[in-house]
Amino acid sequence: MTNVSIISLGCSKNLVDSEIMSGILEDKGFYLTDDAENAEVIIVNTCAFIDEAKEEAINTILEMARYKETGSLKKLIVTGCLAERYKDEVLRELPEVDAIVGVSRFDEIADIIKSGTSEFLGNENAAYPESAPRITATPFYTSYIKIAEGCDNRCTYCAIPMIRGKYRSRKTEDILSEAKRLAENGTKELIVIAQDTTRYGEDLYGESKLPELLTALAKIKDFSWIRVLYMYPERITDEILDVFEKNENIVNYFDIPIQHISAKVLKRMGRPCKGEDIKALISKIREKLPESTIRTTLMTGFPGEDEEDFLELCDFVKNTKFDRLGVFAYSREEGTPADKLTGHLDEEIKCARRDKIMEIQKEISAENCKKYIGKTLPVLAEMIADDICMGRCAFDAPEIDGSVYFTGAGEGVLGDIVPVLITDADEYDLKGEMQGEFTE
Repeated sequence: MTNVSIISLGCSKNLVDSEIMSGILEDKGFYLTDDAENAEVIIVNTCAFIDEAKEEAINTILEMARYKETGSLKKLIVTGCLAERYKDEVLRELPEVDAIVGVSRFDEIADIIKSGTSEFLGNENAAYPESAPRITATPFYTSYIKIAEGCDNRCTYCAIPMIRGKYRSRKTEDILSEAKRLAENGTKELIVIAQDTTRYGEDLYGESKLPELLTALAKIKDFSWIRVLYMYPERITDEILDVFEKNENIVNYFDIPIQHISAKVLKRMGRPCKGEDIKALISKIREKLPESTIRTTLMTGFPGEDEEDFLELCDFVKNTKFDRLGVFAYSREEGTPADKLTGHLDEEIKCARRDKIMEIQKEISAENCKKYIGKTLPVLAEMIADDICMGRCAFDAPEIDGSVYFTGAGEGVLGDIVPVLITDADEYDLKGEMQGEFTE
């Protein structure tokens, strides 16, 4: 039996691909291991979204390659976005790599391991492998479900459409079937993902079907929390907001990547939503769903962003007071329309502007966290050490948001949603004490 270790880098959508590869390999008789040093085959599933992701991918590949000398490694395989986008460079510059697999061929991974062929690329618009088994890598109580692949948004800075292909929605019945299996396996928090979840169904059914899909998912009562990520502002309709309002197990957590607020910058980014429409949407969400959490991502230093544009963005962040916010410094990606724009800024300026936004948000976040002191919140218990349990509230997504650290819990609460009295807070995290018996 061949030992295989999978290293998954990048976003949650990449993680789902890794989980499918795990399921296929186990089904084909391979042995999956987290011990890379003793693995005979290592698969590095890569990201190539920005420079930092590419650097991490290359460093990981080189780190794993050392096991050919110090461990049991016989074959090193690179899959994912870096493999798809930079196949020639990887094969030329990284001779340690034995095979390279594009984003549409990972469902053939078992055959690829057995083959002597070094390159497996193909149609980036291939269908989602519905029949493939899947082994989730997340804790049993939290699972991601991918509702579409690819992207039709033509943001000028983004290479994802070139890498992942056009937007392809999965059939609703296939998604619901997978969701029910996840629920049967103990999932309490279902996280709905795609490059743009709000576009779901447009290609397949001729119109957005996200409201219908979420309504059907909400009827699966085993899910305590259903979280939706990557909702584009121009497609968040009143119908979508109504579905959030009507279904208690759909978390009022709005992950809305807006990137900027300056009209000039948004236009150069190829973003269709105007600044005034973004502001109106945020106001509508907060009016209709007062307890909602709004998260966004911003980009600083886009080509042509001048001081006036940046100050407008700073004022917008100060006034809007996002509950959660992340910032990227613009990363120049070859082959994208933005790469050919004039007005590229020095890296120092881009990063300084990013840091300035995060300084502003740090104060806002600290103030937001203080409002929970004295309240009892439902918290998903995730880890316990030295009598301190770490978990998340419904308004915190895994990996990217804050945590709740609390006392009074035992080992038996892991994976349960428990009541926690919040007693203290810092800039991003909460502290508290578990109250009474745990609840579902």
